[in-house]
Amino acid sequence: MSRPARLSIFPLSGALLFPGMHLPLHIFEPRYRAMVSDAMARDRRIGMIQPRPVLIEGGAHEGDRPPLFDLGCVGRIAEVEALDDGRYNLVLEGVALFRVLRELDVTTPFRQVEAELLPNAAEPQALALAHRASLEMESRRYAEAQGYAVDWEAVSRLDDEALVDGIAQIAPFDVAAKQALLEAPDIAARAELLIQLMQFFGRHGDGDEAVTLQ
Repeated sequence: MSRPARLSIFPLSGALLFPGMHLPLHIFEPRYRAMVSDAMARDRRIGMIQPRPVLIEGGAHEGDRPPLFDLGCVGRIAEVEALDDGRYNLVLEGVALFRVLRELDVTTPFRQVEAELLPNAAEPQALALAHRASLEMESRRYAEAQGYAVDWEAVSRLDDEALVDGIAQIAPFDVAAKQALLEAPDIAARAELLIQLMQFFGRHGDGDEAVTLQ
């Protein structure tokens, strides 16, 4: 096992990042602006992870330090735009999944963890042709039902990993569903789960926001 890594984390519900994929972020809270400044001065790495949707007594959500899921993804700041008022526009490039070992007691305004970095697959993963066809067909049905704008010609040119992980990143599923996608053991399992989720949320509805896949 590799030596544990110290990671500054950005807990954000609904935001997934996979190795090799890109995630645009707009950073405006002071504590996360400090996190970006710190990352730029060190190794440009930020750990993206979802907080667990835990309710406390009275039905209120946890405050500034909600519990975290165990699995997240390390992102490297590939692009950064520093705005005049201290905010940032970033693009993170996924580097590797990580598993939280423990949260660290720190004086920084942003949270940090000790984490195990998980190895990426040695070879690109691929879907069976029939499985890819089923995923594309269900994606079309879901997009049409929800009124999403999709460049299907561009979709057809994506390799299997980019297609599956791209849908998983942008799909407006709930926090638990998104985490299940991140924790799927391989691309085939993730694709099958995506098909099931699109069928379920397509029947039951999942909001009115449009998503453009390109």
